[in-house]
Amino acid sequence: MAFVIFLIPCFVIGTDIAFSCQSADDFVGASSPGDIVIGGLFAVHSEMLHPEEDPIKPVIQNCAGFEIQVFLQTLAMIHAIETINNSTLLSGVTLGYEIYDTCAEVTKAMASALRFLSKFNSSEDVVEFKCNYSDYIPRVKAVTGASYSEVSMAVSRLLALQLIPQVSPASSAEILSDKIRFPSFFRTIPSDFHQTRAMTRLICESGWNWIGVIATDDDNGRFALESFGVQAMANNVCIAFKEMLPAYLSDSTFHTKVDHAIEKIVKEKRVNVIVVFMRQFHVLKLFKKAIERNVNKIWIASDNWSAAVKISTIPNIRQLGTIVGFGFKSGDISSFQEFLRNLHKKRTENNKFLREYITLLSVCAHLKYHDFQTCISNQSQDDLLENDESKHQIWRDDFLNANIEPGFIHSTILAVYAIAHAIKGQCKDRDCKDPSAFTPWELLEELKKVIVIDDGKEVKFDSNGDMSTSYDVLLWKEIDGHMAITTMAEYDAEKGGFIFEDEEKKKDFLALKKVQSTCSQPCRPGQVKKVTESPHTCCYECVYCPENHYSNQTDMDYCYRCNNKTYWAPINSTTCYKKTIYFLAWTDWFAIFLLLLSAFGVVLILMISVIFTKNLDTPVVKASGGLTVCYIILFSHFLIFLSTVFFIGVPTEFKCKTRQALFGISFTLCISCILVKSLKILLAFSFDPKLQNFLKCMYKPIPTVVTCTGIQVIICTFWLIFRTPFVNQNFSMPKAIILECNEGSIVAFGIMLGYIAALAFICFIFAFKGRKLPENYNEAKFITFGMLIYFIAWIIFIPVYATTFGKYLPAVEIIVVLISNYGILCCTFLPKCYIIIYKQETNTKSAFLKMVYTYSSKSAGSVAVSQVSLDSKSSSLRATVTDSCKTENNSVNGNCHFQVPGQPLIKGKVLPKNTSGTMVRKRVSSI
Repeated sequence: MAFVIFLIPCFVIGTDIAFSCQSADDFVGASSPGDIVIGGLFAVHSEMLHPEEDPIKPVIQNCAGFEIQVFLQTLAMIHAIETINNSTLLSGVTLGYEIYDTCAEVTKAMASALRFLSKFNSSEDVVEFKCNYSDYIPRVKAVTGASYSEVSMAVSRLLALQLIPQVSPASSAEILSDKIRFPSFFRTIPSDFHQTRAMTRLICESGWNWIGVIATDDDNGRFALESFGVQAMANNVCIAFKEMLPAYLSDSTFHTKVDHAIEKIVKEKRVNVIVVFMRQFHVLKLFKKAIERNVNKIWIASDNWSAAVKISTIPNIRQLGTIVGFGFKSGDISSFQEFLRNLHKKRTENNKFLREYITLLSVCAHLKYHDFQTCISNQSQDDLLENDESKHQIWRDDFLNANIEPGFIHSTILAVYAIAHAIKGQCKDRDCKDPSAFTPWELLEELKKVIVIDDGKEVKFDSNGDMSTSYDVLLWKEIDGHMAITTMAEYDAEKGGFIFEDEEKKKDFLALKKVQSTCSQPCRPGQVKKVTESPHTCCYECVYCPENHYSNQTDMDYCYRCNNKTYWAPINSTTCYKKTIYFLAWTDWFAIFLLLLSAFGVVLILMISVIFTKNLDTPVVKASGGLTVCYIILFSHFLIFLSTVFFIGVPTEFKCKTRQALFGISFTLCISCILVKSLKILLAFSFDPKLQNFLKCMYKPIPTVVTCTGIQVIICTFWLIFRTPFVNQNFSMPKAIILECNEGSIVAFGIMLGYIAALAFICFIFAFKGRKLPENYNEAKFITFGMLIYFIAWIIFIPVYATTFGKYLPAVEIIVVLISNYGILCCTFLPKCYIIIYKQETNTKSAFLKMVYTYSSKSAGSVAVSQVSLDSKSSSLRATVTDSCKTENNSVNGNCHFQVPGQPLIKGKVLPKNTSGTMVRKRVSSI
């Protein structure tokens, strides 16, 4: 290597105009005559030498930096033309060529384009100015090239003047698809739109979103960067930094900017993926610096250098990390490889490129492979003039084949064949031996319709002049100590997906995911990205999804909402969970307890019914209103207990409508019957004549019960018709759905309960007034207690019911119903059952009359009545008693019958005369 450093200065000779082209023919790099001439533009050299003299003169200078890969493209064009001439594709018509070196400079390429525009067969190569070039015959019919997009843009604008078709095998800038600005431009490769989309797809599938981009500061680099930026933004990929390197190596700031780019890469430690849109000689300089700084990243290569052998052979290239690139899809190039093996037999008179290559072989023959390649790239055309005599001394058969970039070779051959097929279309009915048989613009129209068979597939230009072929995804792998460029996958530009030949290559692709290149750690499922103060959306914090939201992928921008009311999600959830449906089930322990209480109440009712039936003729049973009233009351209690069943289990429309109506009507029937009994007690013990008359009018048992119960039936009927209860799903609980009965109308529900409460209050007032009956038969006192229990239970129920929710809400109402029902049932019947069972001696007629007499004697002194009223009532009562006693057969035994109007006849003993003043109390026997 030290020898190379010493060798190069030895060959450097000051650039002089004497060694520049002296005539236009000297300007041609390679040529061959033919009936139809095709032009070629290739950057065989990487830079043009600029004069140091001042002032600068408009002279086309020689070039330096021989590019083996581009030289191979010129050979591919020559090989394709020779193959066509030796085939029957253009029978009787031969193709010629003129290939020019652009030296990667727009200026030199423009000079070549001017010669293409010059009039055919003109000795002076004059470009005529005309308003109409329709009949103008230029020097060439079509052009293949150029190598770089920036050069193609400039050349295409010139060629568009005469609409000369230009078919490029390498210029991929997306802007060249614009047929308004570049109407005569075609290419046999996809545009950068597909390449940048493929890159973005690779980046996304590998889980990267924080990357760097380095591009050449020319039209091609800027357009590629712009296209990639759009694709990256659309796929949430952030560009951490962008570095632009000067387009020309001769730029004095080039090395400074390379150093700055390397510093940026080293500084951004979270950026482990670098996308590179640069020319090959730029990449060489960048990578040599990167190797010196021990940079280890993943490098994504553009089509310009993804298959560059001279880069892959850089010493210690493996230290840079992993290189993944996108290359143009290659085809069968075996015939071209055979052409290269026989290249040393070719004549070199009309091919300056070949002569230069042979000279380079001789100059650099003593060096090893990489140094040999470096030596070739660093020689200028001027340096080689002194070594021209040794050009036949050596030939390396393997060198050219080893440096082939299959994608570029294939696209170059495809470009020549596309032009040939278009010429064939024009020559069907014309004599193409005549150069004026057709014009370039006619060939342009034919080229738009061309279909070429490529590896058994039909390919053609689309409306943008592009051939939408696929890409090869290339992976640089170290094999046997050497860096080999292998095909990892194929990218389908139309479908936008990767295709793998086997599982091994797919594993290589998936292995890329092991490298992390993100601004922030990925947010796990259940989390969501929260953008920080950074201007990049890829820099964020991970926060948990809130309640009832979830995320099921990594790095989600927002959490999905559990939009169905039947689902819920906790904080940091990855999915929605179905809500549990709750209701007071039959199997619930509390429901079972309440059912047992109701069942016990039913059993209690049956027991009371049996006891009362067996003791039908006893005073206690008669004092309770008789068996009929008792049965009605007991039946209503049974219905109330039965109504609790409708509060348990899955709510249905039938249950919701039945339970409140059944409870309300049953309770109303019970209270109505008890109200009648309370009226009866008041009637028996009221001594106020006015009240006595009022009570006599009011005391109509059957109409009273029917009316009171009927009003409740009407209330419930209107309720069920106009605002009927229905099954409701209560979503107030976050994790559950409460199935419950919606009462339909709280007002109707309140009216029903209020009506019962009003009846109970009236009953309470009446019973309270008659609470001082004889103790063993004091039903009014117990009715008062029963009503008090009812009021306490329902007063407590209202706030509890209003503040309770959930599946136990029906249980609250059941408890209140049971308490109030048990309270009234027990207060009404259990004291009487106790007397019947345990106080049988008091459940006789004599005991009953004795108790009445004792109660009357105690109460006589406390009654304040006017003497007139008392005398009149006493006389009347005595007369009644006397008559009654006289009419009875058993009066001789000292017995007498007392009867209150409307009450059963009660028999008793005749009282002494000195107690006649208390006879008014004997009406208590009516109970």
